[in-house]
Amino acid sequence: MRNTSHQTSQKIRVVCAAVLLMAGQAQAQTVYRVVGPDGKVTFSDKPPAASEQATATGAGGKPLGSGGTALPFELRQVASKYPVTLYTSSNCAPCGSGRALLSSRGIPFAEKTVSTSEDSDALQRISGESSLPFLTIGGQQIKGYSDAEWTQFLDAAGYPKASVLPASYRGPAATPLVAVQKPAPAAKPEETQAPRAPAAPSRPAVAPPANPAGITF
Repeated sequence: MRNTSHQTSQKIRVVCAAVLLMAGQAQAQTVYRVVGPDGKVTFSDKPPAASEQATATGAGGKPLGSGGTALPFELRQVASKYPVTLYTSSNCAPCGSGRALLSSRGIPFAEKTVSTSEDSDALQRISGESSLPFLTIGGQQIKGYSDAEWTQFLDAAGYPKASVLPASYRGPAATPLVAVQKPAPAAKPEETQAPRAPAAPSRPAVAPPANPAGITF
């Protein structure tokens, strides 16, 4: 009986250790919250493509800042349902005002910079205009900066009126609206030139026949 009880205890300890190991692996797994160009939100354990906006999340789909800090539950729920994206450019005072409003209120947001002609074309396709700043809250689009209007839309989406972000939270860095693709390396000159035909063998020089009449062709 003692041997049977001892073996049973060993089996229970092995099973508990396996369960704890699996739980630890699940907690360590990183999940990505991906927002596609159409605003559709998906979750994946694979890093997103360059054309997609993503926020790294922890176990259970918790959005994380660049420092890996999880958002509070209520804020996480709102940010998952109505993600905020701010489109800006350099030397744009209203863009800075809009950024300051979002930061002071503790709104987690992604920032897309518009600095090239490709960025401007993409912004034109998204908003129908090229003016900045441009803000999206879920499916809502807000053109230009207005403290009252932005506040009204953020309130309607359910974002807290005051920041509830942890002190360790750091938002993601701004990224270009259009990812820069490196051009393929140019082919070497010898690879692009057509092969030369072999030179015809030279013929031995022959003295011209005498042409006393001076006929020419």
